[in-house]
Amino acid sequence: MVTSAHEGMHRIFQERPEILAPVFGVLGVPFAPKATVDAVTTDVTEARPLERRVDTVLRIGPSDGEDFLLAIESQSGKNKEKAASWAYYVAYLQSKFGLPVLLVVVCQDRATAKWAVGPFDCGTRGWTAQRTYPLVAGPDNLPVITDARTASKNLALAVFSAVAHARGPQGGAILKAIARAVQELHQTDPVTAGYFAEFLDITLGNSPAGDQWRKDMTFVSYFPGRGTVRETAYLEGKAEGKAEGKAAGIAEGEAKSILSVLEVRGIPVPDSVRERITSCIDLDQMDAWLQRSLTAERVADLFSEDLEVPSSTPEQG
Repeated sequence: MVTSAHEGMHRIFQERPEILAPVFGVLGVPFAPKATVDAVTTDVTEARPLERRVDTVLRIGPSDGEDFLLAIESQSGKNKEKAASWAYYVAYLQSKFGLPVLLVVVCQDRATAKWAVGPFDCGTRGWTAQRTYPLVAGPDNLPVITDARTASKNLALAVFSAVAHARGPQGGAILKAIARAVQELHQTDPVTAGYFAEFLDITLGNSPAGDQWRKDMTFVSYFPGRGTVRETAYLEGKAEGKAEGKAAGIAEGEAKSILSVLEVRGIPVPDSVRERITSCIDLDQMDAWLQRSLTAERVADLFSEDLEVPSSTPEQG
């Protein structure tokens, strides 16, 4: 299943392909001023039960050359099995779509980054049948961005920088700069701001850097179901039995999250359904809808089978 985080990444990059340019810059790969970005299925499974999924796959259509696929993987440590997996990803995607493939691996420490560069060979008796060269983004080639203005202008690059330098001495300063940039962006573009805020929340996890990030952020979370800032507050509110006013506030935040997930996943929401979601104050019911929104193929999947969805608004099948 593609997670809401991946759905969000696809949507942001599709609507704002220019934010990828600085990332390509540090990798030494030219990126056209104008390009189109389309999401590609991340499932590269051919036969069950073996399952393989790439974190993110994007189709890039630069204005100055041929289209290509960009496969993005996040790697927190060395894993000898990845050598075969990455070779498979590249070969499978090239075969299926008939396009060149670039593999980008984002690493959180120098040792992992040095290992991930490869090359990774498949061969024997002095003959190489296949060789994989990932592009690696890590502490050595991602800049340290501690200025909020610079972070605002290059938010995707700053976020990648925060992940790469999270364990370093300047990790805290990078996060503070991004926090200021994201909070400012939230006033004009809450979807993009929310996406990058939650991307860091999820990626940094329960590390010291993740703890700091959650302290720095104050606005509503964007991705549910991952133990993030808004979700943690919601669960605490349920456990402590807050007053009705507090419950209503939590429900309001829950409704916004449900509608945001449906919007990101391209699922139309009729006015009557929107009203039902925003007027509900049953936290257990809201939680159930929130979980279903991650996998629903149409808005009716959120509710019981007897829910009648207006036919005037076309649904995604």
